[in-house]
Amino acid sequence: MQTDKDREPEFMRLFVAHEPVLRAFARTMLPNWEAVDDVLQESSVVMWKKLDQLQDEAGFLPWAKVIVRFEALRARRRVARDRLVLSEETILKLADQELQVSHDLLEREREALKRCLAKLSDEHCRLVMMPYLEAGGLTQLAERTQRSANSLYKLLGRLREKLRICVEQELEFTAEGGRRS
Repeated sequence: MQTDKDREPEFMRLFVAHEPVLRAFARTMLPNWEAVDDVLQESSVVMWKKLDQLQDEAGFLPWAKVIVRFEALRARRRVARDRLVLSEETILKLADQELQVSHDLLEREREALKRCLAKLSDEHCRLVMMPYLEAGGLTQLAERTQRSANSLYKLLGRLREKLRICVEQELEFTAEGGRRS
């Protein structure tokens, strides 16, 4: 019988290998990256305690996603009084939908997005990324960029639409067997 000390390297290897996917999965259910960090930390403790339930390495990701899902819902319930939090039904639908998306597709989308972000000017790229990387609402972002909130909404909308179209084209191109460098 393996001791906890013997299982530690195996667990750490599996968790680290799948952490980006688990992080993205948690983000579909949680309002911010801080909450994602907290849920992943709690989830890793639960996974460690329940590691004996895991039957094989191939089953790690689905098993881990179930644990992350429960921990995210638990965290979400703690902040459910916040009016900006989605309903549990919506969160469950998003989680179920995400479970159906393949890891390969997520990787292709991530790579396409990287290529499309690289096509933006530095200023536009920073502007698109600011809401995800910095705390504060659009009003604070508008103040920092010396724009009106309305013009910022419009510009961000145009940039996001441009990125959406670019990503779709990149995915079509790679699906047809093309390769971009």
